Amino acid sequence: MQGGRASYYTLGCKLNFSETSQLTQILESAGFETTAFGLPSDIVVINTCSVTENADKRCRKIVSEARRISPQARIVVVGCYAQLKPEQIAKIPGVYAVLGAADKFAIAEVAASAKAGGWIKTRPLAEANVFVPSHSRGERTRTFMKVQDGCDYTCAFCTIPLARGASRSPKIAQLVQQAEGIAATGVKEIVLTGVNIGDFGLQADADGNRRRAETFYDLVQALDSVAGVERLRISSIEPNLLSDEIIRFVADSRLFVPHFHIPLQSGSDAVLAKMRRRYKREVFASRIRAIKAAMPDCCIGVDVIVGFPGETEADFEETYAFLVDLEPSYLHVFTYSERANTHALSIKPSVPTTVRAERSTRLHILSDKLKRAFYQRFVGQQRQVLWESGDAEHGLTGFTDNYLKVTAPYDPELQNELTAVKLAAFNAETMLMETSAVNAGTSVIADLDLLTA
Repeated sequence: MQGGRASYYTLGCKLNFSETSQLTQILESAGFETTAFGLPSDIVVINTCSVTENADKRCRKIVSEARRISPQARIVVVGCYAQLKPEQIAKIPGVYAVLGAADKFAIAEVAASAKAGGWIKTRPLAEANVFVPSHSRGERTRTFMKVQDGCDYTCAFCTIPLARGASRSPKIAQLVQQAEGIAATGVKEIVLTGVNIGDFGLQADADGNRRRAETFYDLVQALDSVAGVERLRISSIEPNLLSDEIIRFVADSRLFVPHFHIPLQSGSDAVLAKMRRRYKREVFASRIRAIKAAMPDCCIGVDVIVGFPGETEADFEETYAFLVDLEPSYLHVFTYSERANTHALSIKPSVPTTVRAERSTRLHILSDKLKRAFYQRFVGQQRQVLWESGDAEHGLTGFTDNYLKVTAPYDPELQNELTAVKLAAFNAETMLMETSAVNAGTSVIADLDLLTA
């Protein structure tokens, strides 16, 4: 196939979005015009996730939709699900090719092939040992830049090490150069993303052996001097890798904003041990205390899994009480789902799905309360907002440095601009706050959007 139209659909994490942008650039260089998913295309790339069973089901649904819209298109499935279950995906009607972790960036070869179809390229994970740089494109104000890939951890519930391979990173000098290039395009905020970014620094030597040449602390120090960018944000970092020196540096840095997202998964030491996590709850609590002491206004997001095998009602109540005591800013709640080839399958007893759902509901309600309390703290304060996207119908949206989402009447001149916003009254009925910009050229009335922060 020589050129044509290409569309893309991304499932899963921000890392996947950054890599989809890299795939887009590869196909554009091969002569393909990018078009929106849902429009007729000659090639459709589906970048998959396999964190939960729902992700697998969604992949099948998107393949079916792509086939309906573009019956003659070459549908290429890449990503984590593609590495884990290539033969299963290849049997889905309409799938032209399946590319695993070590092969997805060879997509131009698949697109140009005269072969009728049936491609399955999933080399052993040991061959997924090269770091391919990528960052998301298309958002004028914010981009997600990949700084690390793969994972050496063996958490009992997780398939990512089976899908992405071992931890690996580029050199800091390469990432600084990439960040400078991103800044030159006018992007104001860069979010650092990866599978396990705190494990940054593992690089292969001439013999193919990995060694830690640099650290994540070295990386944040180097990026803090990048010119042209207004903000740097850390996406997610393991608590055992979030050191005091990183916390202190972020608190005093020029560019890094007061926002951390830290996976807890459980507040029970018994469950953490079953999960094969590399810390106990007191380590996590110490990280939260250190952040709050250094940055009282910091936004702290927490991942939690409910219904892990063997989680008793007492374990869950321990987790719930632990979170109430910690008072993070919001929760990302995941309901445990069985994944093939994970250690968790051997742990008994299984938690009934109805109990998993009940526990999930309770934590979602708690998250809403925590989020509301966090927002309420800033009534009457002034924060800098980076205005992002919007339209005349829905207004303009943006985020403060500590991740409060605000909306304002649409003004295209404010897009990609930083303005100081005073947070005013809280509307309990709609969970919005009225705000007004205090340094813009004209008066701007905005709302602080609690529900979608």
